[in-house]
Amino acid sequence: MEETQVETAPPQSTEELVLGLWSDVERFLSSLMRPWSGYQFLIALGLALVAYLLARFIGPHIHGWMRSKGHWATWRLRILVILHRRLQLIIFVALIWPTVWIMREVTWPSRSYMLSILAQLAFAWLIIAVLTRVIKNTLLRQVVRYCGWIWVTLSILNLTEDTRLLLDSAAINLGGTHLSLWLLLQAVASLTVLFTLARFLSRASSDSIRKNKEISPSMQVLMVKFLQVLLYGAAVFIGLQAVGFDLTGLAFLSGAIGVGLGFGLQKVVSNLVSGIIILMDKSIKPGDVISLGSTFGWIEALGARYVSVVTRDGKEFLIPNEDLITGQVVNWSHSNDYVRLDIEFGTAYGDDPHQVRAIAIEAALSVDRVLSFKPPVCHIIGFGDSSVDYVLRFWIKDPTGGLTNIRGNVFLALWDGFQKNGISIPFPQREVTMLPGSQLQTKPE
Repeated sequence: MEETQVETAPPQSTEELVLGLWSDVERFLSSLMRPWSGYQFLIALGLALVAYLLARFIGPHIHGWMRSKGHWATWRLRILVILHRRLQLIIFVALIWPTVWIMREVTWPSRSYMLSILAQLAFAWLIIAVLTRVIKNTLLRQVVRYCGWIWVTLSILNLTEDTRLLLDSAAINLGGTHLSLWLLLQAVASLTVLFTLARFLSRASSDSIRKNKEISPSMQVLMVKFLQVLLYGAAVFIGLQAVGFDLTGLAFLSGAIGVGLGFGLQKVVSNLVSGIIILMDKSIKPGDVISLGSTFGWIEALGARYVSVVTRDGKEFLIPNEDLITGQVVNWSHSNDYVRLDIEFGTAYGDDPHQVRAIAIEAALSVDRVLSFKPPVCHIIGFGDSSVDYVLRFWIKDPTGGLTNIRGNVFLALWDGFQKNGISIPFPQREVTMLPGSQLQTKPE
């Protein structure tokens, strides 16, 4: 039985691919030199001028109509704004396509070929410009937009295959992986699409998790972080697998990363692990009021590396997670919101201590934030050199409202109560006694 051998053409070199692509471009440019091609460009130029004038004329009227629709849903208004910004291109597309159809009917198809290409390009560019507006990141949106325009332009001009072969010829071999410009572009395109999809799913899922009141705030943060890692990790894995990238080499890379983490990124890893521990043991959560050293404020957000704490004066401290694990943290609202505050003061020895205690308790109860069902108490804590010392203890339920201000209000109520009842607050005084036979001398000026 005879074997049939099929001869395959050897792969073209980069130089042959460049020459072939250049010959295609030359043929396309030479077709533009025909008389009817010049007429078609003049027609397209006239249509562009008409589209510009129409956009300048009807644009303000459309903008005024849009302003009258302020009661519409936000997404509808956003679509109107996107279309209004591209009104000139929309009008040009609406004018050139009927022109192409009419010329195909009244003359030979070759005499509308250039207009047909321009119509396809304009329509494709318009669709890409509108669709890419859903991408929030400005840099990413621009990259996707320009890459899309280049790709559709090559497709319409039938240059995609030659371009692909040229990009695939510019490559290097790393082990068993053929790394080319074409593979890199495919990877970037796939990862961009998958990352955009992962970001959309992450935001939608995060909103649903945060709206669920049955899940504690710390568990909400943990679930959101885990979901983000899962989605973005899946996007990277699926994107690299889709373009045929060999992932077996990642084993060596992960080992190198592990060594780097062991030597240079100990603090970073420690903060990441501490953040996971904080989320799991629920020791702190967004909205809690904490004190860490001289920092007093409420937790604004829990991050992977740090915790954002906002103080009463508007300062935002980014405290590493490791400090919250290893340091002493006062959580004023860990198990409940009840907080007891102490105020120390003194009165003169001539004042009745029973009356002082009653006046202090009454003054504390007169402040709005002081709880009445956990009544204040006042005790004598010592006899000082010039005063009887007391401590006034009272409870509040809203430490997020501040501690300094409530102490100030209680001190002010004490002052008013003591002034009303004739209770004196002693303060240091010095007396100078002239001994018999001494003489006071003054320094001459």
